[in-house]
Amino acid sequence: MMNMRRLMLVTSLLLATPAFAQTPAPVSEERIHDVEKKLDAAIAEIERMKLSGTSAPDTAVASVSRHGFGPAASRVYGVTSGPSIGGYGEALYESPSGGLPRVDLLRAVFYIGHKFTPTLLFNSEIEFEHAGVRDEAEVAVDPFSGQGAAELTGEVVMEFAYLDWMARPSLGVRAGKVLVPLGLVNEMHEPPVFIGARRPETERFIIPSTWAAVGAGLYGTTARGLEWRAYLMEGLDGAHFSASSGIRSGRQAGSQAVVTHPALAARADWKGTPGLMVGLAGYTGDSWQQNDPAGVDLSARVTITDVHATWRWRNLEVRGLYAMGSLDQAGLLSDELGLTGSDRLGEHFWGGYAEAAYDLAPALMPGSSWGLLPYFRTESYDTQDGVPGGTENSALERGILTFGLAVKPHPNVVLKTDRESFSDAAGGDASRWNVALGWLF
Repeated sequence: MMNMRRLMLVTSLLLATPAFAQTPAPVSEERIHDVEKKLDAAIAEIERMKLSGTSAPDTAVASVSRHGFGPAASRVYGVTSGPSIGGYGEALYESPSGGLPRVDLLRAVFYIGHKFTPTLLFNSEIEFEHAGVRDEAEVAVDPFSGQGAAELTGEVVMEFAYLDWMARPSLGVRAGKVLVPLGLVNEMHEPPVFIGARRPETERFIIPSTWAAVGAGLYGTTARGLEWRAYLMEGLDGAHFSASSGIRSGRQAGSQAVVTHPALAARADWKGTPGLMVGLAGYTGDSWQQNDPAGVDLSARVTITDVHATWRWRNLEVRGLYAMGSLDQAGLLSDELGLTGSDRLGEHFWGGYAEAAYDLAPALMPGSSWGLLPYFRTESYDTQDGVPGGTENSALERGILTFGLAVKPHPNVVLKTDRESFSDAAGGDASRWNVALGWLF
């Protein structure tokens, strides 16, 4: 606002100077032209500031998360009015044991928002995956499970698009395509924010990030540091569940979604102590969206609960999550889908991880703005626990140990290198090297 006030003051003085002069001097065309040039420049600067929603050139680091979104996705909340733009991206090199090395532009994402009034805004995320879309499909096979499916080479996805009305500072209303408020990564999935070259597998197959759905709900904060969100939204489609990927393929993503049975999702996080966040989140909804099979009352309700926490102390960051889910009538749903043996669906699924990173740069390079963070993660998950009418595939109960190093030349830019070691209950083991480049703005 200081720059705006100075511009207004200069403009006012330029216009008012003739009125206060004791002895008016002849006004030449050259002086009139000079005043007009200054006035035009002032008006142009004011319009630029109004358009960008800032009172000064935007050189600040985008490091503030608001209302459950990552720093870049939160940018529209920080402007005073008008449009806002941000984004993030990540490129990945992977070299799995027993497989061919590959490089992939995983995502190039753009956030476009607009603040209509101080209390009403629109926010959206447009995502280009795998360097865009070509008119072909390829079979992608997980080298650690042997499971595969034909997929498009890339996608363009509207990850979220919603309207937000802040009825008062402590309470808001949100409607549109929104992120399901579970886990640590689903809402905050920008690469410089999460630890590791890859997102945790628990937050891919147990909590199927990135997971968004069309719905509406409320969010709010309290003076004691409690943040919460609750939505009524489209449910999962159980017709696409599988033993290997669990509920992941059941996401409808707001694309002609069938809402025979909607779902509820809610979250509460306590942030009353600086550096500490502990929370609980849950989801429940019947996933059988079709008509009931003849003579069968099928109600394949999915329920997921997670507990999560993060702690930042000086140069240390520690994060952890445990999620558990259940699928009602897993046997009847498996029958309807024609699944047999170890391909049948489990009644339960679970996963959890703990991870930590420590920034060595302040000790090794005092005064530097760089970050140098060794990190590790230990993780276990199972997409198929308890199989009515079938047998469990022990290869789907997995453990992963990850060690790596992240280099940050800027808080919003990161280069991560790590090695993942995989094991499963069937005695299998494998490993993978990853190098990821990520950014946000």
